[in-house]
Parts: sequence; C-alpha cells; structure tokens
Amino acid sequence: MAHPTRGFESPRRSLEGIAWMVLTGILFVGVTAAVKHGAADLPAAESAFLRFAFGLAFLAPMTGTLFRTRLSRRQWQLVGLRGTVHALGVCLWFHAMTRITLAEVTAMNNLVPVYVTLGAVLFLGETLAIRRLVAVAIAFLGAVLILRPGLRELSDGHLAMILVAMCLAGSYLFAKRMAHELPATVIVAMMSIVVTIFLLPLAIAVWRWPTSGEIAWIVLIAGLATCGHYTMTRSFAAAPLSVTQPVAFLPLVWSVFVGFFVFHEAIDIWVILGGCLIIAATTFIAIRESLLSRDRRGNESTGSL
Repeated sequence: MAHPTRGFESPRRSLEGIAWMVLTGILFVGVTAAVKHGAADLPAAESAFLRFAFGLAFLAPMTGTLFRTRLSRRQWQLVGLRGTVHALGVCLWFHAMTRITLAEVTAMNNLVPVYVTLGAVLFLGETLAIRRLVAVAIAFLGAVLILRPGLRELSDGHLAMILVAMCLAGSYLFAKRMAHELPATVIVAMMSIVVTIFLLPLAIAVWRWPTSGEIAWIVLIAGLATCGHYTMTRSFAAAPLSVTQPVAFLPLVWSVFVGFFVFHEAIDIWVILGGCLIIAATTFIAIRESLLSRDRRGNESTGSL
C-alpha cells in the first residue's frame, strides 16, 4: 500500500506547494497594506470582527462541501481551539498593524515556526535536538535585532506582535493536524465561522459605526485574507514545509518595498537583518523536520517488511 505522504516526494507537488505559498505571501502582504491604509482608525477588535464577518460572504461557494462534511468530536475540539487562539491573534495583529511598520510586522510574523517548534516540544512531547535549539536561538537573536530593547523605545505594537506569533503558531499546529483529515475549504470555513463568533462580543464592547470607505477596505481585507488562508492550507496539503519555507523571505522583501514606496516608512537595516536571521533559522528547522520525518517513515517501512 502506498504511504499517504508519498505524494510529497513528487516534483510536481513540490512546485505546486511553492506556488501556493508564494501566492499566500502576496495575499497576506496585501492584507497588511490594506489594514494600514484603510482600517487604521477602527478599534482593533471591531476591525478583526468585520474582516471575518465580511469574509463569510466569500465562503458561499463552500457551503455545499461544509454541510456534507461530518466532523468528529475530536475535530470539533480542534476547530474550537484553533478559533480561540486565532481570534486572539487576529485582534492583537490588527492592533500591532496600526502601531509599527509593515516590515516589522512581516519580519516578526516569521517567528511563528519557531513557536511551533517550541510548542511541539512543550505540548506534543517532541525532543529538541541541539541543531534545532541553535536555530531557535538564532531566530530569537533576529527578534532582538528587530526590537533592540534598551536602544529604542518599544511600542505596544511590538509586544502585541510577540503574542501574535504565539497565537498563530497555535493556530498553525491545529490547522496542520487537520490538513490531511479535512478538505481545505472546510478548514478555512470553520475557522472563519468560529473566529467571527468569538470576536463578536469583543467588537460590541468597542463598537463605532465605520464609514463607507472603511467598509469597502474591510471587504477587500476580508477577501484577500480568506483567499490567503485557503492558499496556505493548499500549500500545507501539497508539500512539506522544507519545500515551501525557503520562499518565506519574499513577503519581507515585498513589505519593505510597499512600506517605503506607499507608506513612506524608512528602511531599517536592523529589521531586515533580523528578519533574514529569523527566516534562515525557520528554514533550517523546516528542513530538519522534513529529514527527521523521512527517517521515521523509512524506519517504519523497514520494520514492516
């Protein structure tokens, strides 16, 4: 019987995974820019709620698949847990986006795989080999270069982004676990529905009626973000992170250019250097994880002969 992960070894599937991840990066940089330009004056919880509420309209084509899918109790639990941490992360992200530069947001987003690695050790019982431990240390060194505590004033946006990376790491762990059990459309739809429900009371607490222009921007943000989560899930299903992670530097490049030319943000060489260190470390972690997974599959195959 063919191993279920054998498709990951196909060059065509690898290219497909890379293409989906490149598109994901473009979409999420677009989301960041749209928030900074069109929704900066709205309360973060309200912006986050409207983004997901309007995003539900983009899920209409998925309705049939969603109703035909029967989730197990365990899958419902994963959906609920993912929705909880993702809702918190989204609120913090909208807050950070209005406080710090595009490049800082994008660079610190790349800490997510580092927290995924640490989360796997703390909650899933995985071991942390010395080489991956060094990679984690390098990633945190990159974060220190970005933040430079003691050398400049840190805003609440920087602190929010640290928490955002932790929350999105949790969301990623749940999504990755579900990626080979459920269709991508179902994973995206269920996350959007649950997060919208969780954000509603937070939005009511700070509500102010948005202008027509803000509504238009939120609709655009919702469309870009919903498509981004779909393409990210397709990338997860098509190829391992060791294949797709090396293109993670592209959103940082795009965010630097968009920040400079559109928002007139100064290019901070320390943010770029720190971001590169984080991306290099997370790429190494992804490659090591892929090699370890391949070794485990090889040992299982040998033992079954």
